[in-house]
Amino acid sequence: MFGKFQKSHLRIEVEAPASVIRDSLLHTSKLRQWLLPQSFSPGIPEKLHSGLTFTTSIGIVSVEHKVEIANDNCLRLILSKAIDGYHEWYWGEGWVQSRLEGISMLPLSLGQTMSLLRFRQFVSTQPKVNT
Repeated sequence: MFGKFQKSHLRIEVEAPASVIRDSLLHTSKLRQWLLPQSFSPGIPEKLHSGLTFTTSIGIVSVEHKVEIANDNCLRLILSKAIDGYHEWYWGEGWVQSRLEGISMLPLSLGQTMSLLRFRQFVSTQPKVNT
């Protein structure tokens, strides 16, 4: 893989319960909304689960994601193609943490920051139902 090793760890407060955060990260219908303009490979199931592999793309840049862990408070994705590395998400009541490490020519920290800001905006508009 060409590029530079990069890592970024960010934790932000969000106005949402853990259940809303979880659903926004694990349900593909919600992921599609806040990860615009990324497109997802066809046939992806409604909920992410361990072992699932899918691809996201922005234009000609695509990243393959293999779900290593998907549970009530953690999502870990192994990344390949445009990013060789991993992306971990942890969350709880009112907070989300994102850890991204990999080799890429893309500016990973900038992309991660933009994604987290879109995520914060998205979850703040979701119904606050604790489940």
